[in-house]
Amino acid sequence: MASDRPRFAFSLKARDGRARTGEIAMRRGTIRTPAFMPVGTAATVKAMKPESVRATGADIILGNTYHLMLRPGAERMARLGGLHEFMRWDRPILTDSGGYQVMSLSDLRKLTEKGVEFRSHIDGSKHMLTPERSIEIQRLLGSDIVMAFDECPRADRPMAEIEASMELSMRWAQRSRDAFDAGGEHAANAALFGIQQGALDRGLRARSAEALRAIDFDGYAVGGLAVGEGQEAMFGVLDYAPDMLPEEAPRYLMGVGKPDDLVGAVERGIDMFDCVLPTRSGRNGQGFTWNGPINLRNARHAEDTGPLDPRCTCPTCGNYSRAYLHHLHKSGEILGAMLLTEHNLSFYQQLMQTMRDAIGAGTFAAFAATFRADYLEA
Repeated sequence: MASDRPRFAFSLKARDGRARTGEIAMRRGTIRTPAFMPVGTAATVKAMKPESVRATGADIILGNTYHLMLRPGAERMARLGGLHEFMRWDRPILTDSGGYQVMSLSDLRKLTEKGVEFRSHIDGSKHMLTPERSIEIQRLLGSDIVMAFDECPRADRPMAEIEASMELSMRWAQRSRDAFDAGGEHAANAALFGIQQGALDRGLRARSAEALRAIDFDGYAVGGLAVGEGQEAMFGVLDYAPDMLPEEAPRYLMGVGKPDDLVGAVERGIDMFDCVLPTRSGRNGQGFTWNGPINLRNARHAEDTGPLDPRCTCPTCGNYSRAYLHHLHKSGEILGAMLLTEHNLSFYQQLMQTMRDAIGAGTFAAFAATFRADYLEA
């Protein structure tokens, strides 16, 4: 880890409307924003080698606290040198807090002020995840960007429940801050992000943002979206929620999303994203292109000798035909998942670079209009 680099420094390079481009400088490298983080749930970006992920243009990946605490275990990971050494990724890693995964185990968990008691989906063993334990696990993993522990209720829950959940998350945010600050050397080299909650309610979002600003974080996530509310409702929140957060800090939209989601969110001031969609789709025969998603299992590709996307510069598009990708996926061959995942992650990084360039040139509105005209959902 380069000690002469800053622990965490965010600098904005250009603005175009509400869209922003900049850089986050950290010990392990610089993250160009807007940034898309491939998801490496269990110390692997599925179907990809770490060096291949880097070759797509990714500056940072995401690791999953819940899955790694269960297998191989946080303490074991620390003994093995931490997540970076374990998976051979020398760039920054952001780890989520585990809160979302635990909250999704509605039949296997018990929520209290202290934290969440839950049973493992792997073997049924009982665990307790608190703000303090979540931060400790992320420290043991060696995370560069640590997320505060929170609860993420669905937007269709009763308003009283959503308000109580937001207030609990803000109390947990303070406990997360305190636990992180007590982390010694790790805290001196890592960053901590808080998470805004409040579902689709503007007033709750404002109260959450105020509480987070008072605690003071390095970056701020807009949480509680992409949980079934639909794009229109999500954009409705993004029309105001990012502006409630400090302008001088990066803004991270968790768990999003489709390419048109990314464009619309950047348009509204978001700087960072993560989503399993490009890798999951790659394993299931769906490729993303500048003209929209394509199902490679469709018979119309069986004799198509053209590339998946003529505009894409990735090795998959440069070397393999749609006909070959169709054959691999219809045959259930592992190579099909590998090649299409590589393409999808490359496409996402090309999209982010194109947006960064457009913001820098002051042409983002024109880019967004052209993108929407060309990008047709199947």
